[in-house]
Amino acid sequence: MDVLARTPNGNSKSKPVFDPKLFLSKVGEGRTIANYARKDVVFAQGDPGNAIFYIQKGKVKLSVVSNAGKEAVIAVLGAGDFLGEGCLAGRPVCLATATAMSDCLVVRLEKAATIQVLHDEPAFSELFLAHMLSRNMRIEEDLVDQLFNSSEKRLARVLLLMAHFGKEGKPEPVIAKISQETLAEMIGTTRSRVSFFMNKFRKLGFIEYSGGLDGLHVHSSLLNIVLHD
Repeated sequence: MDVLARTPNGNSKSKPVFDPKLFLSKVGEGRTIANYARKDVVFAQGDPGNAIFYIQKGKVKLSVVSNAGKEAVIAVLGAGDFLGEGCLAGRPVCLATATAMSDCLVVRLEKAATIQVLHDEPAFSELFLAHMLSRNMRIEEDLVDQLFNSSEKRLARVLLLMAHFGKEGKPEPVIAKISQETLAEMIGTTRSRVSFFMNKFRKLGFIEYSGGLDGLHVHSSLLNIVLHD
């Protein structure tokens, strides 16, 4: 419903309802939009934490590198996800590197502009809160997965999540190109183990792919691996 506002001469006018998705689709004060090609870095570990990012299109990998040089993938995010939100809690630098896994369209919102719209627009606050709650649930599920499930189950779960099985909306069974090395980093195992399980899943008819992992097709039957005790 539109909100009635008063003009200086006392007449009422209709104030447009704030649409957070429309807000995030346009350049404006404190926000810019940029295209990223596959392997482009959106922001790097150690960069100043002065903005959050919103993925309009594509997939982005979050990874961290230890002092010893070991890399770990901590998340793969897609359209509708936010990145870098730690700066809103006072985190001075980025703790991870965000790298495009496909052609991406990403919105950058300055920290001050983000705080202002969170304060002024309940619809944006609701969208952002829903994202944060979803991310928190995912982190908890990932921890349980690492503690109690085999690497085979962890791999099956990651593939299903990337294909959006179990999420609201229609699944996207064909997922963007992703290397076996990245999958190994995501589930905490070796590339050879990932290769073994991927071949097993393909022979069982749970997935289809050829030539690397370009155009990997995930079938809902892969749930059998996750649900099997």
